[in-house]
Amino acid sequence: MIVVIDYGTGNLHSVAKALDSLGEEVVISNSSEVISKADRIVLPGVGSFEQGMKNLRQLGLIKVLEEEVLNKKKPFLGICLGMQLLAESGEECENGSCKGLGWIPFTVKKFSFQKENELHLRIPHMGWDNLEFDSKHFFFHKTIPQAAFYFVHSYHLSAATEKKSDAEKMIISSCNYGYKFPAVIQHENILATQFHPEKSQREGLNLLKNFLAWNPNKTK
Repeated sequence: MIVVIDYGTGNLHSVAKALDSLGEEVVISNSSEVISKADRIVLPGVGSFEQGMKNLRQLGLIKVLEEEVLNKKKPFLGICLGMQLLAESGEECENGSCKGLGWIPFTVKKFSFQKENELHLRIPHMGWDNLEFDSKHFFFHKTIPQAAFYFVHSYHLSAATEKKSDAEKMIISSCNYGYKFPAVIQHENILATQFHPEKSQREGLNLLKNFLAWNPNKTK
């Protein structure tokens, strides 16, 4: 059973529908009891970093997610905001910065364009874009080099300065929008994408299929 976490940030049903189309049993839930029975966990999301963290806390979901993902090592996929919330902190907050889940050594920063050749780029980064990736990585099995994926975001992961080397080892794919930013990270049983695989048609479904076939205990 796959549980898609419902924490009030939208985009749940399109993710669930995509997984369901691959023949999986999918449940949308914010019940700790249901989450604890999941075989795989998906944290989607659109919206602000601050509100996302607030919702997770108010629903009492942080403890069960830490138990199932960090301790029991169940396969986990974060999508868009669900990726960003894994970071140590984020800038999309009323007071300038607020804490994330702290599972990965990144912060979340807004796109900032300084160079002349970047200044024409709009925020948010929205639409189809290509990735740089290692085709040998399990997540990109059967992904064509020119594949494009659907993005919509104003913020992105940035390696925490004091843990830069650890963070860079987790980046398995980058995208270039003015400058490179992490598009996919993987650490042990945790996968996360900045783009929306559920909105990325055939290539996105292929990535979801690869996630469903993934056994973190056997994949190195």
